[in-house]
Amino acid sequence: MDYQIHRFLFDEVEKHLDKKEITIISGLRQTGKSTLLHRLKTKLESENKNTIFLNFDFDGDRKFLQTQEALVNKLKFEFGNEKAYVFIDEIQRRENAGLFLKGIYDLNLPYKFIVSGSGSIELKEKITESLLGRKRVFEMLPVSFSEFVNYKTGYKYSNRLAQFFDFEPEKTHYLLLEYLNYGGFPRIVVENSKQEKIQLINEIYNSYIDRDLVSLLNINHPELFKDIFRMLAAMSGRLLNYSDLAADSGTSVRTLKNYLYFAEKTYSLKIINPYFNNLIKEIKKSSSPYFTDIGMMNYAAGKFGNLANSEDLGFVFQNFIYNELRLKVSTNTEIKFWRTTDKAEVDFVVDKITETIPVEIKFKHLKKDNVTRSLRSYINKYSPHVAYIINLSYNKEIKIGKTVVKFIPYTKFISSVVL
Repeated sequence: MDYQIHRFLFDEVEKHLDKKEITIISGLRQTGKSTLLHRLKTKLESENKNTIFLNFDFDGDRKFLQTQEALVNKLKFEFGNEKAYVFIDEIQRRENAGLFLKGIYDLNLPYKFIVSGSGSIELKEKITESLLGRKRVFEMLPVSFSEFVNYKTGYKYSNRLAQFFDFEPEKTHYLLLEYLNYGGFPRIVVENSKQEKIQLINEIYNSYIDRDLVSLLNINHPELFKDIFRMLAAMSGRLLNYSDLAADSGTSVRTLKNYLYFAEKTYSLKIINPYFNNLIKEIKKSSSPYFTDIGMMNYAAGKFGNLANSEDLGFVFQNFIYNELRLKVSTNTEIKFWRTTDKAEVDFVVDKITETIPVEIKFKHLKKDNVTRSLRSYINKYSPHVAYIINLSYNKEIKIGKTVVKFIPYTKFISSVVL
């Protein structure tokens, strides 16, 4: 089978190549950013466009990236005043990368810059500040389930995945279980050997700790971070109790929160917050963690490739749906959860400011249209126009008051629902 996995982000980034803004591709380490840059470069070269690829990890390139003057002189030497596409990889290794790029951009040269980087607060925070109005950021996530299925089926059904899901439910479920066990790092997706997958996830995980956290962020206690990460992996989708978690890991709440901040800013997990309007009856201060890659989560929890019982699969499935929701929501939309002091809860609330959409997750083949007390409570309080109960196979719509409640298979939700 061909090693290459077609990423949907390729098409989005390609459309942005004609824009003057700097194109920035960021995200968790080993999700395919460098590969995407190389494929874009190859595509441009096939169209006889001028390109150059520079990488901060290569000694031979680093001399051209030390100063703005050195880079500009190199580009003028190569291309003169002709239009060219400049690819720069591992930009997070450049101190003050935002100011570095801003100075070159403001020279109004005939060059389009496409840069990528991972795991740096510099990249995520300071570049955003320095390049205000001068850039667009694309986040490269792990391989999605749709991309995974396309690859595993040899792209035979790439334009009709919804029909494949309908006609091949057993194959689809088998692929789901594989994805829930191993996640979406590209190198792991294309590897068939379980033992080799384990070696790869170990390498990816330790590279993330050693290169992004220890080297770039100067975390002094990587083993403490690993302990916290392991405990978080067992708490995906659950409420965080910072005091208990700090005590269990033998650290302070302040240090714990700093490490969570680092984990979120280096793209390995997202901390989501509660949705609330009632300050007395609804929980407003807790948060809940979700992992960017469920394979990394499983590895940290000691369950990589070994998910067996329905409870474990249920929480991983919930994290899986969270990652699919991230692909569907716009930048001004937040994914939250809902809890009340009397234990009512909804897994996710898509907060679109003007409306909310509650989403319940069930790793079950539902047989009838039962709506939980918690979801009914939310519907009665907020009257959303639609609510989703995502499950393995049950498909039906009912109404509760003015709300359309949609019991929907995860495959249909992934392939056809627009939020």
